[in-house]
Amino acid sequence: MRGSVEDLVAPRPLIDSLPGIYQEDELARLLTSVFDDALAPVVSTIDNLAAYLDPALTPADFLDWLSGWVGMLPDETWPIERRRAIVALAAQLYRKRGTAVGLTMHVRLLGAADVEVQDSGGATWSKDPGSKAPGDPSRSVTVTVTPPKKGQLDRGKIEALVASAKPAHVGHRVVFDGPPAK
Repeated sequence: MRGSVEDLVAPRPLIDSLPGIYQEDELARLLTSVFDDALAPVVSTIDNLAAYLDPALTPADFLDWLSGWVGMLPDETWPIERRRAIVALAAQLYRKRGTAVGLTMHVRLLGAADVEVQDSGGATWSKDPGSKAPGDPSRSVTVTVTPPKKGQLDRGKIEALVASAKPAHVGHRVVFDGPPAK
């Protein structure tokens, strides 16, 4: 843990901020050194806060907290580099969420080799608040997913991802192009 780093010293010992008479006192030196030891991890964390908030630099055990902070919960079985990439792309993904491009990005991050999104398109609105929107209820999205040549896709996770990343009022269908999962 970062709080118990061996030989971590305070960048500015507290004894240096006391008047000279206390700097010469052995008891004052001992007491302030205890506070220095306790505060050194806090000061180190604050000094390195930018690194904690950067997905490429944050410690591995802090990445899960950071991913929850940006609303991305990557699979714990993925390699750390892939989890870092997803957290780094969170802003771009949310900016394009609900669009065909955003849906493609989401599914590709789950490991699909190729993704094709077909959207029926269109939008509807109504003059009367609270009334049912006019138009064709068959608006839907079809996502065709090609698995990678090596490895497998978790089809259940892709289904769940498509359901959560598409607009709520749009139906969807996921088609897996390729050999069935074993």
